[in-house]
Amino acid sequence: MGIMMGTDAIVVPGLYVGYPGVAFGGYVAGVLAERSEAKTVRVDFRGPVPTDVPVRIAETAGGGVELGETEQPLAAARPAELLLDTPAAPSWDEAAAAAERFRAAPPSGVVDCFGCGLRPADRGLRMHCTPVPDRGLVATAWVPSPVFAGPDGLLPTRLVWGALDCPGNWAGRLLGTQRPGAVTAALTGTIVRPVTAGEPYLAYAWLLSESGRKHMTGVALATAEGELCAVSEALWIDPRPAP
Repeated sequence: MGIMMGTDAIVVPGLYVGYPGVAFGGYVAGVLAERSEAKTVRVDFRGPVPTDVPVRIAETAGGGVELGETEQPLAAARPAELLLDTPAAPSWDEAAAAAERFRAAPPSGVVDCFGCGLRPADRGLRMHCTPVPDRGLVATAWVPSPVFAGPDGLLPTRLVWGALDCPGNWAGRLLGTQRPGAVTAALTGTIVRPVTAGEPYLAYAWLLSESGRKHMTGVALATAEGELCAVSEALWIDPRPAP
């Protein structure tokens, strides 16, 4: 007898946008990670996920989840392993100074992204990362808004994953050769401990490798005291050069 898999649809609200008209990748990855229920999940993106319209989501064999039509899924998640050497977190003061540098002089390529756009705290995650001097990483001091909390006061898994996305972009941009307009092609993440809305955290990212249009970055979330909460590894791909 074949395995019966659950199938339904989700709608990504327009609040959770990355590039114009495209759902924020970290949020989408988090939705799939919630469905997978595996400790560590890899999400591969294969096409832009729209906002404000129903999109099919279905469980697949082996603890996987896919978003979009079977013949051409837009994203697919599967259980994975994550072997990542995570550097020590910067201090709160270092991360706060990095965030202020971003807001005072935003890097080129900033868009109205739920993750790193210049939005008020109740409309976005504000992952405003710039390099920390002499550390080889970018960072931001972060207090997730209580408006995003679940009934238990915790940040939902999909938004913790959201916080694991954009810092990797800024690591590639500001520490490497990544170009504006790059997209998340794959995101592998794991949550180590809950994240409480309204509490102070550190988000930081570092460059792992680069090859042509491909850029690998690592991201970590930690408490203000430096205790690890979540980590991820991402593959970012530059836009194709104009002909």
